[in-house]
Amino acid sequence: MPITRRGLMGATMLAAGLRSLPTFAAPAGQRRPVNARANWVEGHPPAAHAGQTFGMAWPRGRVSARRGWTVSDAAGRPLPAQSWVTATWPDGSVKWTAHALPADTTLGALIVVGPGRATPPEAPVRVEERADTILIVTGDHRWEIGRSGDAFVRRATCGDRMVLRDAALVAELRQGSPEGPRLPLRGRIDRVTVEQRGPVRAVVKVEGYHVGPGQRVLPFVVRLYAYAGSPGLRIVHSFVHDVDPAAWFVSGIGLSTAVPMAAPLHDRHVRIALDDKVMFVEAIRPLTGLRRDPGEATRAAQIAGRATPPPSAMAKPVGDLLERIPAWGELSLGQFSAQGFTLRKRTGPDHGWIDAAEGGRAPGFAYVGSPQGGAAIGARWFWQRHPSEIAVTNATGDSAYLTLWLWSPRAGAMDLRSYRGVMGMEGYDAQNEGLAVTYEDYEQGWDSATAIARTSELMLWAFDATPPTDRLQALAAITADAPQLVADPAGLHAAGVFGHWSLPDRSTPNRTAIEDQLVHLVDFYAGEVDRRHWYGFWNHGDVMHSYDSDRHQWRYDIGGFAWANSELSPDLWLWMQALRTGGGQAYRLAEAMTRHTGEVDVYHLGRFRGLGTRHGVQHFSDSSKQPRVSNAAYRRIYYYLTADERVGDLMRDLLTSDRTLETVEIGRKVPGGERPDLPDGVIEMSFGTVWCSLAAAWLTEWERTGDRRWRDRLIAGMDSIGRLKNGWIAGSAPYDLASGRFVGPGDKVSISHLNAVFGAVEINAELLQLLDVPRYRRAWLDYCRYYNAPRAAFETRFGPRKGSENLAEAHSRLTAFAAWAESDPSLATRASNEFFAGRAGLGTRMGDPRHAPPGGIVEWPGISTNAASQWGLAAIENLALIPAAIDVGKLRS
Repeated sequence: MPITRRGLMGATMLAAGLRSLPTFAAPAGQRRPVNARANWVEGHPPAAHAGQTFGMAWPRGRVSARRGWTVSDAAGRPLPAQSWVTATWPDGSVKWTAHALPADTTLGALIVVGPGRATPPEAPVRVEERADTILIVTGDHRWEIGRSGDAFVRRATCGDRMVLRDAALVAELRQGSPEGPRLPLRGRIDRVTVEQRGPVRAVVKVEGYHVGPGQRVLPFVVRLYAYAGSPGLRIVHSFVHDVDPAAWFVSGIGLSTAVPMAAPLHDRHVRIALDDKVMFVEAIRPLTGLRRDPGEATRAAQIAGRATPPPSAMAKPVGDLLERIPAWGELSLGQFSAQGFTLRKRTGPDHGWIDAAEGGRAPGFAYVGSPQGGAAIGARWFWQRHPSEIAVTNATGDSAYLTLWLWSPRAGAMDLRSYRGVMGMEGYDAQNEGLAVTYEDYEQGWDSATAIARTSELMLWAFDATPPTDRLQALAAITADAPQLVADPAGLHAAGVFGHWSLPDRSTPNRTAIEDQLVHLVDFYAGEVDRRHWYGFWNHGDVMHSYDSDRHQWRYDIGGFAWANSELSPDLWLWMQALRTGGGQAYRLAEAMTRHTGEVDVYHLGRFRGLGTRHGVQHFSDSSKQPRVSNAAYRRIYYYLTADERVGDLMRDLLTSDRTLETVEIGRKVPGGERPDLPDGVIEMSFGTVWCSLAAAWLTEWERTGDRRWRDRLIAGMDSIGRLKNGWIAGSAPYDLASGRFVGPGDKVSISHLNAVFGAVEINAELLQLLDVPRYRRAWLDYCRYYNAPRAAFETRFGPRKGSENLAEAHSRLTAFAAWAESDPSLATRASNEFFAGRAGLGTRMGDPRHAPPGGIVEWPGISTNAASQWGLAAIENLALIPAAIDVGKLRS
């Protein structure tokens, strides 16, 4: 090709663009003072919050682990805070910290974290460990946590007054069928661990099982979080569905507490949030609306939640006839779909219900109490995870019971049986035929829901009197939509964490087009969640895989085209977009997805422990159980941004999940696939979908603990891949579980379009940043250069190409990485062309979603979550790696 002035200038621009990128070893801003900023996910400060914990990243080599931390507002005023290190760089310097702030700390739109001395809270949280209890003290609130028995909170006091007692987990099973006999269960504590002791935040971990006659099932982990300044406990409730779904049907799971009630019936108050602005405000025995008016002072006091005047001071004859007024001892708000709830009440168990209210989406909050004290309970994602319920019972007795059902016993039981029969697919050949037509990898007995899990977030408050309604409304709002601080994108980017990603940039037409589509994609999926009602206890947080343009419907009932189950990394795409934009819709979608995919799509016990399930009609229905779904790469960003202990547990549980692959052979059904005779303790392992997924867990554990066993395991795998003749091009090799090394010559050519698209690109970016393993670096760069290379160039280097050439658009970011790493402008041009060509991908400039029949449904023609996720990741990473080449690339509609 002749050299032209334009071509020479273009090559010069590309080379300059490659050289100008900051390297990992020298993050931008190296000479600036070491401090970092955080903002609110929604972009503005909340009216209230129940305490904050957020993570901050620090450049390599800049901050010593021996330093203290100070947190201040934008004006430099110090804020009470508790800080700790959550990860370190290989040199021992601090990589990630976490910071906790007291409840309702007055915050603006921005806070600053830097080295210094922490400011203590006015009323620190204290933890006292005793023989059979743990006492958490926050101001004048005392929470007595049981070490054994049923009640995880034995009692809570405000001053000298007990205001709630016997807070315990509750559940219900049905035997034999969804309509079978009911078997009540209660949580039984096995172990309690104090994880943090204050002064701003205390954390207590409670573990146990739900027990009943002849049953010890549904293992649980409950974490209790107490923040300085808060009258409540944040509760993170996790349980594993460990029963046989064909024999036992979970028909209820929740939390219940007793609330002492000594006040007269007309001074007992109920408050239930109906939406974000309306609160159901009533008394157990109402004194408003009567035929005879008790007087304005009485009516006003009852509505305000204060003690009413004594009966003798009420207008006649009401004070003398109180016993003639019905008392409503039971109330229930049931949210059995995402579109509607019903509130009803009755005077007692042997009497009929009457309807009290109905509406759309309840926040999931209720209070019961009196001027002498009371309790409130709330759940995040209450309506999104229907069928849920809040119930008040026995409110006319000595103790009312306040129960939040995450799954209501009044709804049908969970039916987690397989949705389909065998249909003649007993053997692999028939199963592969099914895969060919429905994209579902079915295998009898492998479509089990036994050992999947769910985590929910709740709040439990103790009050010394009935709070004002506007205060309760504010608490309902922050429970339903929990405020969250998140590290500022610029600071995260300067710290050099999470590989190659770019900050939003609309400085050129091409960058603007890409940024527009990144925004449109997030907006579209956020809208689809609501338009298509992707809600429900087990579904919330996931999205569908592919769209059916004929039916104008996502393929919810077609095999592998239904629920996405992390296929091709939608979690990672959303988190990367959230990192660069500072939160918003991308953060909230990613957060809900992380809570779903790490729990529901993964097995936590039994023969599949540590593996996840491939995409399907049910989240567990596909027989392909793999680490690519349980992948810690999809969880670690959320962990570091929030220091969430549950997600930390889930990643730690994956550390030895490679052992599960001794009995679960991923490639057992591949037609004509090689079945090498391997010795015990050696398995065939792919480099991307398996090893990189496992490496994400090992990397995270090494960062979190400094334990060099996990670093050494990473190095063993990397070095041994690098020693194979064809490196990554071999696709897989025998893997020795004991040593963590790949063995054999590695002289085959086996290309899979899936190997790099389950977080391998992003994890490798971090591994190469942290570990100097030259052989592995060369092997990975070869893969990046040659996956999309012209066939002639590939075969000159490796011989005949075998395997897939799919997902060329997604793999453009591999070409871009090679261009960046080797400062190769011609390779950068090739990467840009691959990206904009859109081959086997989404394509840039698809246009906006459109309205289509029937009923004006919004749809985006040709959309699939696979394509959207990989286009999003390629866009974000290409903008970081080859910006100049992107600027001169050719956009195609």
